[in-house]
Amino acid sequence: VVIENSRLLGAVALSDIIKPGIRDRFAQLRRMGLRTVMITGDNPLTAAAIAREAGVDSFLAEATPEDKLAMIREEQRGGRLVAMMGDGTNDAPALAQADVGLAMNSGTQAAREAGNMVDLDSDPTKLLEIIEIGKGLLITRGALTTFSVANDVAKYFAILPALFVTAYPELGVLNVMQLHSPASAVLSAVIFNALIIPALVPLALRGVPYRPMSAASLLSRNLLVYGLGGLLLPFVAIKVTDLLITPLF
Repeated sequence: VVIENSRLLGAVALSDIIKPGIRDRFAQLRRMGLRTVMITGDNPLTAAAIAREAGVDSFLAEATPEDKLAMIREEQRGGRLVAMMGDGTNDAPALAQADVGLAMNSGTQAAREAGNMVDLDSDPTKLLEIIEIGKGLLITRGALTTFSVANDVAKYFAILPALFVTAYPELGVLNVMQLHSPASAVLSAVIFNALIIPALVPLALRGVPYRPMSAASLLSRNLLVYGLGGLLLPFVAIKVTDLLITPLF
């Protein structure tokens, strides 16, 4: 600001440059169920302006390294997983404490060593890709496990009554599939197992895609597809296989 003879001759405004599209990226994080918090050493007025422009959920201004560390520990005590992004030496304690520490490649050596990973592009919104990949891996593992457990339950439910119905006639009520014989029941289950395991390999390699939605909706959808699907598929496949191989007995 330049003032001469009590007259304002001009003013220059300085502000941090917000990366293009960062507001949309933070909105996408919000749709994924994440809360974004900006922690900065700036004064509250500057921090509020930047937070409003970037679209973060809340902010902590005039934060010291101890303040950042204390905030992360407080969130963790509440049972929440915390991801921290930073590039300065004063971010190093918080990066080390966070469940996921993402250091910027353009940051200090202390920050890069404290974080779990380093973003070579130094893009604060790279956390979005990290979360999507991480959630995709967890969902894929959960989906395959759910399908496998449901699949095994269905197979044994189909096989055991057929195997022991001769010795224990009361088990006949459980033989809902009405398989031809114990031998055909076992062979049908073996054939189904030999086919279904290789069929799951492409799914494991490709992964189950993650879609931004609530955890409850995501769980319900995957239980329906991989839980109920894993339960019903063996009944249908084993019955069809039994009908096909019955002429061999």
